[in-house]
This record gives sequence, structure tokens and C-alpha cells, in this order.
Amino acid sequence: MSTLIVTVDGNVAEIVLSRPDALNAISTQLATELAAATDRLEADPAVRVVVLAGDGDRAFCVGADLKERNGMSDAEILAQRTTFRAAFGGVLGLPQPTIAAVHGFALGGGCELALSCDIVVADETATLGLPEVSIGLVPGGGGTQLALRRLGPGRAADVVLTGRRIAAEEAATLGLVDRLVPAGSARNAARELAKHIADNSPVATRAAKRALRNGWGLDYAAAMDVEDAAWRTAATSADRREGIAAFNEKRRPVWPGP
Repeated sequence: MSTLIVTVDGNVAEIVLSRPDALNAISTQLATELAAATDRLEADPAVRVVVLAGDGDRAFCVGADLKERNGMSDAEILAQRTTFRAAFGGVLGLPQPTIAAVHGFALGGGCELALSCDIVVADETATLGLPEVSIGLVPGGGGTQLALRRLGPGRAADVVLTGRRIAAEEAATLGLVDRLVPAGSARNAARELAKHIADNSPVATRAAKRALRNGWGLDYAAAMDVEDAAWRTAATSADRREGIAAFNEKRRPVWPGP
């Protein structure tokens, strides 16, 4: 892949958007490669956590490559849309827990890629935002819905309708960022967090993620049914048997996995 760097270290995979000269802007090629990478990682039972990061010193990702889009016809924009939806959907749909490591600019589609992850770790250099309305567009990588779920209707409207840039500290206060770390440490902090999660049962963490994602927006009774289904998956797994045996034998578990 020429626009991504994908590595696996133990049970943790890292996808690095690698167009640093373009501030990791999402081109058609990057979107195509990102969709393919997430497909491969989804199918890899050894991968328990995925970290998403950006190459270079200035940006996680500044969103869609507007230089590439300049002069595109409506038909070409709509054709590209299918590719972009596959890329964003690939990140959002990963069954493994996902962590965004954000530094510098995370704007437009870059912000949406971060919000597509389960946990956003950002350093003090981060600037997030959904500026699409300022160029005649609407966030299309899940931005309106992900912001709504994270921030609530009023704050989501503030972020989406103003299109303003939001510094790291305010982003953490709003809830766009989950962990704020010192400048230059986002990737290391995300990797350490990923290793911590990867130590847990992969069956249980995947099931817990499904409960967190699928229960959102449901009434309490329906959401509890979602949780019950996740619990039953874990409770009847070999991971549960190994976890309880390891606890009683005072040793680290060796997870059978999915």
C-alpha cells in the first residue's frame, strides 16, 4: 500500500495514514486502501485491538483531498462517495476495539475517522473540527451522527453548523476527545492503551464493544437485551472458562479467542 503503513505488533495492529506531504488528506487511493486494510484486519483473529494514526508532524488527517476533488463533476463526486463510505464504514465496523491517536489537525473526514474509533487519544497539539459547511458540504463520513452520539444535539449542532476548529483542551471538555496527553505522545499513549485492552479476553472485548455500539439510542429494555446477548456470547465461550481458571490458579490467562 502506498498511502498507508499497516503493522502488527503482537495482538495490536496499527494503521498509519501516510500522505504527510498532503497532511494525510484522504484521496480516492487512500480510501480504497483503508477499506482493504480494515477488511483484512477484521478477518485476522490474532488482532485484538487496532490503532489508527497519522504520519508526519503536522496532522492526523485534514479530511478529503480537495485538490483531487477540484474540477470533479457531480457524477465523479458521487462515484467517489461509494469508495469513501467503504473506508469510513471499514473503520467503524471493525469488531476489534479501535483507538485513534490524534495529533495536529483532525479536520473534516479526519475528525470523522477519529470519531469512528471507540476511543480518541489526542495530544495537546490536536485541532479537531467538521468544517464541511464552510465549503458547501455536509459531513459525510458519519460526522453528524457520531458527533450527535458523543456530544448531544446542542453541542453537535455547535460543532457541525459553525464548522469551527476546536483546540485539544476544548475538544476533551466537549467529549470529542477521550484522553488528552502531552504533545508528541498520542501514538505511544494509544499503543499502551491498546496493549492494556489486548491483555483482556478478545471474545469479551468484542462482545462488550457490540453492546456499547448497538445499545445506543434504544430504550432501556431493548438495550438490556443487547447487553444480554453480549453477555451470553462471552459467558458460553472458552475465554470465560480460561479466565475463571486463570483467576483461581493465580496465573495470566491464555485466551483461546474467537
